[in-house]
Amino acid sequence: MISSDLSVAVIGVGARSVIGLHAPEVRPGTRITAVVDTTAEGRQRGADLFPGAQVHESTEALIAAGGVDAAIITTPDHTHADIAEQLLQAKIAVYLEKPLATSLEDADRVLTAAAQTNTPLYVGHNFRHSGVVQALRQVVQRGEIGEVKAVWVRHFVGNGGDYYFKDWHADRSKTGTLLLQKASHDIDVVHYLAGGYTRQVVGMGGLVLFGGLTDRHERPGQTMPDWFSMDNWPPASHTGLNPVVDVEDVSMMLMQLDNGVFASYQQCHFTPDYWRNYTVIGTEGRVENFGDTGGGVVRVWNRRHLWAANGDAEYPIQGVVEGHEDADRLTMAEFLEHVVTGAPTLISPVAAREAVAAGALAAESLRNGSAPYRVPDLPTDVLNHFSTSAKD
Repeated sequence: MISSDLSVAVIGVGARSVIGLHAPEVRPGTRITAVVDTTAEGRQRGADLFPGAQVHESTEALIAAGGVDAAIITTPDHTHADIAEQLLQAKIAVYLEKPLATSLEDADRVLTAAAQTNTPLYVGHNFRHSGVVQALRQVVQRGEIGEVKAVWVRHFVGNGGDYYFKDWHADRSKTGTLLLQKASHDIDVVHYLAGGYTRQVVGMGGLVLFGGLTDRHERPGQTMPDWFSMDNWPPASHTGLNPVVDVEDVSMMLMQLDNGVFASYQQCHFTPDYWRNYTVIGTEGRVENFGDTGGGVVRVWNRRHLWAANGDAEYPIQGVVEGHEDADRLTMAEFLEHVVTGAPTLISPVAAREAVAAGALAAESLRNGSAPYRVPDLPTDVLNHFSTSAKD
């Protein structure tokens, strides 16, 4: 068993690296002892953000230096699989920011490495811990809507121009698809609420707005907070897009799950508002959220109506009123507890793999005439390795 006084590294000092600050907060005795970034600017940010930590230029240098129990990976998506595999082979526990990988093959490669080395792997699907998802889940578990048969998700990504089209996220070679980088949260929530995994998927979408904006340039040394502004409106007024913009800004997917549930997901990156709407329909009612942070509500309809805006029951959404710091803290605490004690977690690497599978194959579908794609199963030995790592 690993000591409860953990030595943790942060790899990739971009906008999401601040989640490393939660580690010593949620588990006293844990220390951020090392940071890794391939750029001089990133290494300086790491030294400033985590005073006293050793600074390295590469994962290889970190491993060679030794003395690290676990690592938090917050690098660009296309690097996730290689870095995670290196660490797992070195028997270093891994917290991997979602998505697990940008392809199904890479996702399976990471899970195989974790299984073969028997090293803890945790993927940061923090949205399972969010107040809105827990409120929806509790309605389902109480049986208020009967047996789940359909899940619909609408995602209004009002900050999409700033969040995803001014840096590497806009480049398909680094992101794969925003059905992974952005939608992997929601695909995972669909699976969580429906109690199954996608086995057939169809996608449709395109680059309908941001592809036509020609003001583009590199942003060396900057991260998203440096250019974000609510004044960037209307969407066509955005400037300084990434030189390469080839990911879709409107994406839709249809899913059939292994338990017969049907689901849909829609994502648009130039809406005026920014929130997610989930609708879960069961054999005896439906539940829907209005707002997706603290202050919003979840409403249930389980009597017959024509138009009834307020439904038959209403539950408040708990948590922060903006962002997801509360879910980040819970996720980090769960990871560290899992590393030290082996305690089961709310999401397993298998669930993270299934989110990648559905999103990646939906992108293949939408880029190939909306042909249907089947999701292949994990190898049985890898699946069995993780069979006890997740909570029911």
